[in-house]
Amino acid sequence: MKKAMKKLMAALLAVAMVCAMAIPAFADGSSSTSTAPVTTLYRITAPATTHIYDIYQIFTGDYSTDAAGAAKLANIKWGANGTGTAGEAVGQTILDELSKVSSSASDKAKLDVIEKYVTLTNPVETITNGGTADVVGGYYLIKDRDGSLSGSEPYTTYLVSVVGNVIINPKSSAVPEFKKKLKDTNDSTGDVSGWQDSADYDIGDYIPFRLQGTVPEDYDSYKTYYYAFHDVEETGLTFDPSSVEVHLGDENGAIISNAYYKVLTKKDSTTSDTECTFEIVFDNLKDVAGVAANSTITVTYRSKLNDNAVLGAHGNVNKAKLEYSNNPRGKGTGTTPWDNVIVFTYKVVVNKVDQAGQPLEGAEFTLTKKIDGGTEVVKTMTIDGSDKSLFTLSGLDDGEYTLTETVTPANYNTISPITFTVNATHEIEWDSISTRDNVLTSLTGDKKVGEITFDVDKTAGSLSTNVVNNIGTTLPGTGGIGTTIFYVIGGGLMVAAAILLITKKRMENR
Repeated sequence: MKKAMKKLMAALLAVAMVCAMAIPAFADGSSSTSTAPVTTLYRITAPATTHIYDIYQIFTGDYSTDAAGAAKLANIKWGANGTGTAGEAVGQTILDELSKVSSSASDKAKLDVIEKYVTLTNPVETITNGGTADVVGGYYLIKDRDGSLSGSEPYTTYLVSVVGNVIINPKSSAVPEFKKKLKDTNDSTGDVSGWQDSADYDIGDYIPFRLQGTVPEDYDSYKTYYYAFHDVEETGLTFDPSSVEVHLGDENGAIISNAYYKVLTKKDSTTSDTECTFEIVFDNLKDVAGVAANSTITVTYRSKLNDNAVLGAHGNVNKAKLEYSNNPRGKGTGTTPWDNVIVFTYKVVVNKVDQAGQPLEGAEFTLTKKIDGGTEVVKTMTIDGSDKSLFTLSGLDDGEYTLTETVTPANYNTISPITFTVNATHEIEWDSISTRDNVLTSLTGDKKVGEITFDVDKTAGSLSTNVVNNIGTTLPGTGGIGTTIFYVIGGGLMVAAAILLITKKRMENR
């Protein structure tokens, strides 16, 4: 009995020792049953661009995918940028509202609902140019930082997604297209060109211009849409505000009422851009009925080529660009590159000389231009400076002209009218302002009637020629009786008259 009790006590002691040895093992956390839960992080990667992306956490939750690979979020709670209290469960009513937005709905329709539940301040992460951010599973909104883009670069449409590992695939706002054009007219033939980039005109002529922009494909994503044409003319052109017309479509489309846009001019100090001669501004293009994605907006107007016009190859440039909304869910505008057109004008210089090639003063000329269906007096040519044998007429375009001498120097024969043409060619498509001096490719003056030859200076835009007057001719005399007999007869008549006078007086004295 005593031996049995000793064996039992020994066994109990062994068990107690084993338990005592096991306690430290639990205390130092070495037991596998005490491991803390692991949080899974997911990676968001930015594309390799200069865009700055701010990341906003709307909800958090348990991320998973279904059999079809669609992302799912369970146990949804408010995130750091949600409108609810972070960490609290999101009400089923809100989840139902979000889930009912059709997958086929427009981005605008989806965002109109989503934006009700996100606060776009203090993003949880910011990434750029291939950078990454590791975040917990959740529902995130990713957007370009406001004010971070300039020029024609469009903002990325807001990206909203249940996030596992994702690479941002920018869905950018579409960029409108813009073109500026003018038309060229040959007064003598009546030919009018299509819309192109270059033309030549007489000083005093009115020139037709066209500004044309498109409306982007994502137009429906915008609540409001700013749309403005900016135009800059050099000093040789004078804008006519009364000529402005705005059309939906091309220049033959329906006219848009000026109640929807403003014409701002530099003259009135009302332009938003101090460089601009004028602007056509729609504060909200969406107010105009009928405008939709891919619509075309066309502005037509005219400007006068004035006395400040530059002659020759350097030309007179008119440039324009389009400014447009480029952030569907916020503020921001982009601009197209400047598009340029150019207007040329030329001069005729007449050197009046005699048959020996010496300068000859005292002439005056009139220049007339053939107009389709008649003629037109261009102007009386003026003397150039102190040289009274040099005449200059500035500001001509191509066409047929007739030079008529209206006052002839004394003792010289009047010239017959001289008819000639001014011919010019220029590139009708032109892109870079740096090549403006090369757009005018040729300039010639060709006679049609009369003796005339031109020296051409394309750079100066001048056609110079000598116009010769021949002195009046002294005609020779042959034979005849000379002049002596006339002196004899005249003397005899004087003697006879004297005798008659004396005789008459004597008779009266008797």
